[in-house]
Amino acid sequence: MVVCAATSSWSPVFDGRWVKSGAHVNGIGSFTPRMQELDENLIGRARVFVDSREAALAEAGDLLLASAAGRTRPEDWTAIGEVLVGRQPGRQSPEEVTLFKSVGLAVQDVTAAARAVEEAERLGLGTRLEL
Repeated sequence: MVVCAATSSWSPVFDGRWVKSGAHVNGIGSFTPRMQELDENLIGRARVFVDSREAALAEAGDLLLASAAGRTRPEDWTAIGEVLVGRQPGRQSPEEVTLFKSVGLAVQDVTAAARAVEEAERLGLGTRLEL
């Protein structure tokens, strides 16, 4: 099961206890220290991955509010880049609940877009527009 939350909500949009073991959640909507589309129940039971620890500490209200409530600790969050280069493991068991909390980093967006274009060109997909 994959759950994607991409809202501009200031309060949780679902109860984290509803998320089954083994699920993965993407939280990409909230982007200020006071916004919270994901609740402390989910964050407290998930292994948390972030786009950037520094950016999450400045902007990820979901995580900041859960941390203030003692449900998570910033030092336990894993930057996704650490997984990609092999410094940290990704999912460690089929039952583990994982959460990717993103506040948005332009460099990651541009890199992902460039990779998608490369793959589309390799597969002969899409249409190139001349501007």
